[in-house]
Amino acid sequence: MAKKTEKSSSLSEAEDSQAHLCPTAAQLQSLLDSRRTSFSHHVDEVWPNLFLGDLNTANNKYELWKLGITHVLNAAHGRRYSEGNPDFYGTSITYHGVPANDLPEFDMSKYFYSGSAFIHKALTTPGARILVHCVVGISRSATLVLAYLMIHHQLSLVQAICTVQENRWISPNTGFLRQLIELDEELHQARQNQTKLEANQRKEEV
Repeated sequence: MAKKTEKSSSLSEAEDSQAHLCPTAAQLQSLLDSRRTSFSHHVDEVWPNLFLGDLNTANNKYELWKLGITHVLNAAHGRRYSEGNPDFYGTSITYHGVPANDLPEFDMSKYFYSGSAFIHKALTTPGARILVHCVVGISRSATLVLAYLMIHHQLSLVQAICTVQENRWISPNTGFLRQLIELDEELHQARQNQTKLEANQRKEEV
């Protein structure tokens, strides 16, 4: 069960020191491999009210009811054995589908902001809980959860990975990792530019 506190506050100083460094794909793979396991739960809460899971959980309406899931983001929309669609869930669950392939050459980045917006809207709805899933729940869906934490909670990529790893083993493919690195660089640059802009504005006000 995820702690009901802001995860970034629990990061170690060592992790925080990496927040402004853009990691390489090899460094990220090493970080992911450090928590590698042959066993993975069907579903885990990786952020307050945000669950990361597999297709078995997504297709089990009783399990979703027990978890209190109100929103589902399916990162394997339209793929084999994936039942997810508005008709399948009915009016009790708000559904969003991302038709992603778990292939390094697939451009997942085009769904980073729309997927993050759906997650954010769910988590800012009182009483809502969201399941983000693909087939296994470690690559496509994990990539979208990492992007959400980076975009809406200002975590670096390393911080986001460490946060999710506290509760679930994940393994985005190499192409997704490279796309997340690019997002990390873009967000860091945007924050730097905003900081400079605010500093210049303060100087002008003096």
